[in-house]
Amino acid sequence: MPNAKVLSEKQAIVAGLTEKVQAAAAGVIVDYKGITVAEDTALRAECRQNNIEYAVVKNTLLRFAFHNVGMTELDEQLNGTTSLAICADDPVAPARVIAEFAKKLNGKFEIKGGFMDGKVVSMETVNALASIPALPVLQAQVLGTMLAPISALACVLKQIAEKNGAPAEEAAAE
Repeated sequence: MPNAKVLSEKQAIVAGLTEKVQAAAAGVIVDYKGITVAEDTALRAECRQNNIEYAVVKNTLLRFAFHNVGMTELDEQLNGTTSLAICADDPVAPARVIAEFAKKLNGKFEIKGGFMDGKVVSMETVNALASIPALPVLQAQVLGTMLAPISALACVLKQIAEKNGAPAEEAAAE
């Protein structure tokens, strides 16, 4: 039996983990076995850029936190080396960033499971989330789609004006 000081410290860690998991839009559990310090540093920098909180967590403490929020299905994944990547505002970011690193590191870094909005999701869902581009890329794609007809119309009008012998600037002024 641990002494009272150690027990209270662990209870505080579990309480903090529970709050973070509850507040998270999504999260991913990762097996990080075999990555180098340089790879870990690059991963953490990428996580910070995407507002993802990434930390190595003891399985027992994470298990208690998951039990506190009702995600007991993740117990099976909590073995070996475990880290947790969560994001409070972007449900796609943890899966996307972690999946990119899993591809780069080829077997040294594996996704064990994930959750979204307080519910455990399947690996298929995690992989589907990972394939969604970042929000700025999606916004650019939508704007490009909206601007395409207008740009095409402007090109056609310019060609018609030039075909009729008037320079495009004069045709636009008329």
